[in-house]
Amino acid sequence: MADRLVEKTGPAVKLAEKQASKGERTRSRIMDIAYESIVQKGFAATSIEELVEAAGITKSGFFYHFKDKNDLARHLFDRFLSEDEEIVATLEERARGLADDPLQSFLIFLNLYAQLMDEMEEFHPGCMVASVAYQEQLFDSALKEMNVEYLLRMRERFERWLGEIRQRHEPRGSVEAADLADMLTGTVEGAIILSRSLRDDRLMGRQMRLYREHIKLLFGA
Repeated sequence: MADRLVEKTGPAVKLAEKQASKGERTRSRIMDIAYESIVQKGFAATSIEELVEAAGITKSGFFYHFKDKNDLARHLFDRFLSEDEEIVATLEERARGLADDPLQSFLIFLNLYAQLMDEMEEFHPGCMVASVAYQEQLFDSALKEMNVEYLLRMRERFERWLGEIRQRHEPRGSVEAADLADMLTGTVEGAIILSRSLRDDRLMGRQMRLYREHIKLLFGA
C-alpha cells in the first residue's frame, strides 16, 4: 500500500520540485540583473519594467517573486552580504591556518584580500553597501538597518583580531582596535568607489596593500 502511494504521488512531487527549481532560477536571474543595474546606475534609475524585459518574464511574474522593488532590494542585499561575509570568513580561516601569530595571520589575510581585490571587477562590479549608504533615502528602514548591522559585524570581526594583535605586539602610538577595524572597512569601500570613478582596476589592491604596510609599521612587524 505504501509503495503504491509513493508510486502515485512520486510524479507530482517531482513536478513540484521541478517547478520550484525553475522558480528559484528565475528569482536568481532577476536578482542578478537588478544587481548589475543598481551598481551601474543606481536604485532609482532601475525600473521594474527593465528588469522584467531583461529577465524575459511578465510583470505579474516579477510580483510573484517580490512584493515590490524594495522587497527585491532587501533580498538582493541579503544575498550580497552573505556572499561577502563568506568570502571574508574563508580568507580569515585560511590566513589563521597559515600562522599562529595573530599579526602574521592578519598580514596574510590582507595580502589575500588584496589579491582578491585585484580581480574585484570580475566578481563585484560595484558595492551594494556604498549604494545603500549614498541612496539611503530610496530604501526602507529594514534595508538600512541591514546595512548598519553588516558594518557593525565587520567592525566586530576585525576589532577582535586586532585586539589579539595588541595583546602580543605593542603598537607604536595610541590606537584603538575598533578604529583600525573601521579603517579597513573604509579602505575597502572607498577603494571600490575610487576604482570605479577613476577606472583603475588595480587601485583597490594597492589601497589594501597600503593598509597592510600601515599595520606592519604600527605593530613593528
